[in-house]
Amino acid sequence: MPTGVALPDARQRLFDAAERILLRDGPNALTSRAVTVEAGCAKGVLHRHFADFDDFLAGLVRDRIARIDEQAGALRASAGTGTVTGNLAGALTELFASVAVAIVALVTFRDELRARLRQAGSAGIPLLTEATAMIASYLTAEREAGRVAADADVGTLAPTLIGAAHLLFADRENAPPDPEAVRRTVATVVAGAVRQSR
Repeated sequence: MPTGVALPDARQRLFDAAERILLRDGPNALTSRAVTVEAGCAKGVLHRHFADFDDFLAGLVRDRIARIDEQAGALRASAGTGTVTGNLAGALTELFASVAVAIVALVTFRDELRARLRQAGSAGIPLLTEATAMIASYLTAEREAGRVAADADVGTLAPTLIGAAHLLFADRENAPPDPEAVRRTVATVVAGAVRQSR
């Protein structure tokens, strides 16, 4: 890209480039130079939009958190339709088949990034915390609809589902788990809480 040529939606282009690097090469390969080369733009483009590379990475994580917030609304709206196990398996697959696993590794890998995210109000492990809230909100809606037992411990079920799914998808060396493996894991975790359809 020649110098002085405006890039449409440069921030998104840089975020997409960072995602591709994370998925292909992992967090160790993510540098400002790698991102700008992958995005096909000058290094100055990144610094025009972000104070430094950690500011860029914090923006990337916040952008992905916003996507979880959108997914959470759709998942909660699905309460009462389909099956609880199917809805959860689909949501967890959508979450972890994306760049979420690589971003969790990135946040774990970079102390400065974690510190910036905490200063901005993120608690726990960014993305996993929001994903846990998404699952808890959905289970609460299903409990209100009578498809999850009234005494179900949503506060324990949600992080258990996130942890189990994260482990299923965490292996970057092999193919992602097949849908049946995800469904079976979800079914096992929620077996005591989901009410059978009449």
